[in-house]
Amino acid sequence: MKRTKLINSEISYTISKMGHTDSVTIGDCGLPIPNNVQRIDLALKYGVPSFLETLDTVLEELCVEEIIIATEIEEKNNNMYEQILKRFENVKVTKVSHEKFKSMTTESKAVIRTGECTPYANIILKSGVVF
Repeated sequence: MKRTKLINSEISYTISKMGHTDSVTIGDCGLPIPNNVQRIDLALKYGVPSFLETLDTVLEELCVEEIIIATEIEEKNNNMYEQILKRFENVKVTKVSHEKFKSMTTESKAVIRTGECTPYANIILKSGVVF
């Protein structure tokens, strides 16, 4: 068995295929997922699994050099915004409109759908390098 906490085979496989600057999106249960992007659906019911729980688990395996979030999160879901920033103190943070964010998900290797049901709880993680 794997040593890290991440045991979801689809997420683990997606991360293993990522190169420098490739991206993966983690979204709330309402984020539209483009038809041409792999959907990894973890949602069981509202709130399960949570966005932060999923993010923290993904961060066990993925080296991140930049994150992209919607500007609206700062006003509409400030607690989540603060929690995200705590996890990325030395990482570039890019803010775009929610509409732009949704269009950027088409470039992701996959969109991981959580059960999160708070506004704008979405993030694009851009892969860094470990060397």
